[in-house]
Amino acid sequence: MARIVLLMLLALSLFALPAEARRKAEPRPPGSDEQAVIQDLEKILDLWRDGRYAELYDRTAGGKEGKERFAQKLAAAPRKPACCWEKIQEARVSFKGDRAATVHAKLGFEGSVPGTEYVTKGIKLKREDSVWVISQSDLFSLAELTKKRARYKYLPIQPK
Repeated sequence: MARIVLLMLLALSLFALPAEARRKAEPRPPGSDEQAVIQDLEKILDLWRDGRYAELYDRTAGGKEGKERFAQKLAAAPRKPACCWEKIQEARVSFKGDRAATVHAKLGFEGSVPGTEYVTKGIKLKREDSVWVISQSDLFSLAELTKKRARYKYLPIQPK
């Protein structure tokens, strides 16, 4: 009888642990450190700002654009990343397995309006080999190059 009670207590303690506590106990896969993800995103933004599009192209995943067209589009983009401390603020990283992460941050951009324009957004990154890369569509979205346009619907005031 004592064995059954002891086994029940042991089983209860194993299954009663919250999922979050079990997740924290699991070791992080190599290369998925939050600082590494943020540093790679900063490197991507720096390459874009400096106009080093060939190196930036190597830090992108997916997309239909070739290297030359990719460089032309980003060079003509209406906005580019801001410099220094305005580039990335309040960054948080959430992992989706060991090969995908999302960085939620406030990003600073220059170009489309005078001064620095801030955009708060989640940017998805994928790990390829030992570096984190961004999709071309996400990069074009940050540069305001997407074909999606804001649509407004006019609703007249209804009489009472």
